[in-house]
Amino acid sequence: MSTYGSAFGSHGPSHGLSTRTRFGSDVVVVPSYCLDLGRALHFCLLTPPRPMLRFVPVPLIRRRSSPPPFIRHHLPLLLSPLRHLDTLAPPALPLPRHPSAKDAYFAVVHHIAGIVRRDFYLERTLGRLRLPPPTPDLVLRVLRAAAPSAPLPALRFFAWARRSSASYRPSAAEFDALILPLARHRHWSQMWSVAADMRSLSLPLLPSTFASVIDAYGQAALADLAVDVFNRLPKFDCPQTTAIYNALLSALCRVGNFHGAYALIRRMARKQVPPDRQTFSTLVDAWCAAGYLEAAKEMVRRMTKEGVLPDVTTFNSLLEAVCKSGETDFCVGLLQDASELGLCPDISTYKILIPAVSKLGKIEEAFRLFYCAVEDGNKPFPSLYAAIIKALCRAGRFSDAFGLFKDMKVKGHPPNRPVYTMLVKMCVRGGRFVEAANYLVEMTEMGLVPMPQSFDSVVDGLKHRGKHELAKRMEQLEVSIRGY
Repeated sequence: MSTYGSAFGSHGPSHGLSTRTRFGSDVVVVPSYCLDLGRALHFCLLTPPRPMLRFVPVPLIRRRSSPPPFIRHHLPLLLSPLRHLDTLAPPALPLPRHPSAKDAYFAVVHHIAGIVRRDFYLERTLGRLRLPPPTPDLVLRVLRAAAPSAPLPALRFFAWARRSSASYRPSAAEFDALILPLARHRHWSQMWSVAADMRSLSLPLLPSTFASVIDAYGQAALADLAVDVFNRLPKFDCPQTTAIYNALLSALCRVGNFHGAYALIRRMARKQVPPDRQTFSTLVDAWCAAGYLEAAKEMVRRMTKEGVLPDVTTFNSLLEAVCKSGETDFCVGLLQDASELGLCPDISTYKILIPAVSKLGKIEEAFRLFYCAVEDGNKPFPSLYAAIIKALCRAGRFSDAFGLFKDMKVKGHPPNRPVYTMLVKMCVRGGRFVEAANYLVEMTEMGLVPMPQSFDSVVDGLKHRGKHELAKRMEQLEVSIRGY
């Protein structure tokens, strides 16, 4: 059976079957010999996809003499008990759906794209299919399906389509569908050949296409070639838009050419090309990665003054880099200014700031940030509690730390093993050995296995304080858990 026999409503080998469909008031009959692959492709390509188009199979009528005597004699008796059912509603069973012309059309596109991707001699195979002259829509769909994974075979298919029919006139969409995959796979010579061919046909090259090409050069660490593409844009009558500037800026920052990035920013101001959020985010991310925190801070200040806010991811990367350098006050003030301008911090923002503020002993500021995170609708997780609890224990405020730990459990945030381990360690350091022992017992009741170091430090502290009975119970608890 042909590969596309099912696409035309064929239910088996074609023995005299035919298929008909309705285009408005016209009826087109598809003979059975069209069910072989080549003629099926020919029929599908000549039949454009139409909505609500269905092929209705015509049942095969076989010549036969009258039924056998037995069936002819008993047929009325066999049907008589069922005659009262002819007025009942038909059963609510789904009727078999025959593929539409649109389904068959896309099946052909999928088949040709598979040939382009997998067949080494694709021109010979396509020639044997005896296809009609290709249409721009068919070529575009095949290129979009095949070019992302196989750009060079897709280029061969495009050349074959142009050779096979003198009436075929490619549009800019087909060229764009080829240029981007060629650039991403770093087939630079073929890409520029396609671009030159496109220019010879007086077809416009879109700025988004050039931005993708420049970005591909940047990902390949070929910033000089990216600059060359940028300088060649006037020859292609392509405007240097903000997206193109952002792509070149990203390419320069990837190779650490910050002087070129500064020059590009000055050129944007001179050419009156307005920067957007992506422009600033690219610079801040690059400076934070390179360790130029002062430049990143100055850029964020400039962004906030001009009312252009970075996205949350860029803002968080800046906060993380600055907090590691110890300038937590700047980060807190920056968050406040950005929030007033409309930036919505996420849970990752508070995950960076709360531990940094708590580590410096600024407990009140840590609590303020914590409640801001809750008011913003974020669900605090144990590590946020742990940072504040640890800061309280360091300050000697164990009663407040125990109260916050209890509040954490009451509000439905069960502590995990690292939080318990941290709290036991801080209790041991503060001489609160009885509380540490209670938390070890609580851990085991929750199914969490304490670390051996926690048992050792608690038992030694209890013995040092004269709590030998409690120390013995803790030793027995450890033996019952570990079995030795």
